[in-house]
Amino acid sequence: MVAIPRLLIAGTQSGVGKTTVAVGLMAAFAKRGISVQPFKVGPDYIDPGFHAMATGCASRNLDTWLLKRTLVQGIFQRAAAVAELAVIEGVMGLFDGHASTSDRGSTAEVAKLLQAPVILVVDGSHMARSAAAMVQGYLGFDRALRLAGVIFNKVSERHFQLLREALRRSTRIPALGYLPQDPSLSLPERHLGLVPAVEDPRLTASLARAAEVVEKTVNLGRILRIAREAPALAPVDMPGDGCGPAPRLARIGVAKDQAFHFYYQENLELLQQLGAELVEFSPLSDERLPDGLDGLYLGGGFPEIFADRLEANAPLRCEIRQAIERGLPTYAECGGLMYLAERLSGQDGKAHAMVGILPGSIRMTNRLQHFGYATLIPRRNSILAKARDPIKGHEFHYSVWDHQVPASQAAYTVVQRRGERRLEGFARANLLASYIHVHFFTNVRWAQGFVRSAERWSHHLLGFSTSEPPLRGSPLASQQVVG
Repeated sequence: MVAIPRLLIAGTQSGVGKTTVAVGLMAAFAKRGISVQPFKVGPDYIDPGFHAMATGCASRNLDTWLLKRTLVQGIFQRAAAVAELAVIEGVMGLFDGHASTSDRGSTAEVAKLLQAPVILVVDGSHMARSAAAMVQGYLGFDRALRLAGVIFNKVSERHFQLLREALRRSTRIPALGYLPQDPSLSLPERHLGLVPAVEDPRLTASLARAAEVVEKTVNLGRILRIAREAPALAPVDMPGDGCGPAPRLARIGVAKDQAFHFYYQENLELLQQLGAELVEFSPLSDERLPDGLDGLYLGGGFPEIFADRLEANAPLRCEIRQAIERGLPTYAECGGLMYLAERLSGQDGKAHAMVGILPGSIRMTNRLQHFGYATLIPRRNSILAKARDPIKGHEFHYSVWDHQVPASQAAYTVVQRRGERRLEGFARANLLASYIHVHFFTNVRWAQGFVRSAERWSHHLLGFSTSEPPLRGSPLASQQVVG
């Protein structure tokens, strides 16, 4: 059995402040010298950035729609094994998932899967005794959950005392503390949610402030005892456990800076486990690619926020275009795809020159274009996957691509959760680009394919599985790109 002190921070609904509470707890425990391993329920990339800054550890996503339950357990156990405390931040409301009739994909499902004590965050700013009724309802809704306590948000000390007494008289759930109505504790937001941690240099001071407030207003000692009382877990094996380090087969450049930082940590580690050496570079500030690359991985992020700086770095844009034209295996997701287009119109409406390996322009809109989980069925062989070898992913973007690719060159048939189908992405020769973020643990063969393609490039073998020559003469005037 595996003993892992752990907590899950859940909200009654979105917007009650669970990220602020979770990050504040992480920062406060880290300040006390406790090593904290953070986790996030669902496909979120932004909250894990705050977690990493608060703890100094990469946060992991726990997603029961994308991943098999045993993989979620394994990811949790492997990452938390080296920490003194695991703190999991939930998603949406505690019981909100993929359907109104089950807890599939919800915070509650993850809490039960990991047997994690749940601390419920409640916005108490407009409640008194009614807070006890709300908590009692959450307590009785699913008896398989262990609801271990409540933290109230946006209340004064006097208000908290009233709420705590209401809980004491009407429920068996303790009030563990509160956060005051304090603008300095609020995290900035934009169209995809919170502003990522890597963009805001003031966050260090904000985290210090959050830790300071939490230490004063939350019973950290009792919370730590609750975490340590969590039951031991049956050990779960992960793919590759017990294997020694793989020989280095290829060197893959990973775009990583303020504009590009949406990656599943497990994706990166799986590529390394399969023999890839990952080398980070910045499309914002590096004028050259790292030496000796055998592949490129351009992840998601907010290129639209930094479009002027990306445009200004013409030497790197030119080198990336030339590298792809020469045949360098390149995989781009969402923000990476946007970067490879001819132009990107940011929020200011101004068009900025991008890499130009793909034709057409990307423009921002004021509404979500596609959002949610999907299963991807490759329509053709690519540098990552064989045709018809499916994988799972998710998308969340406000931008549109102003061209459409012929069906013969679309990367995927996308099957959404309700069964709708559409074509998406672009696949040809050494390039695969799509708006959809995939999780390699939903089909390890995709990661193997990427490393294999990069290894073939390193040995000057240009016969990719597509049997097509590398891209030449971009932009591909005869190719139309899908959005």
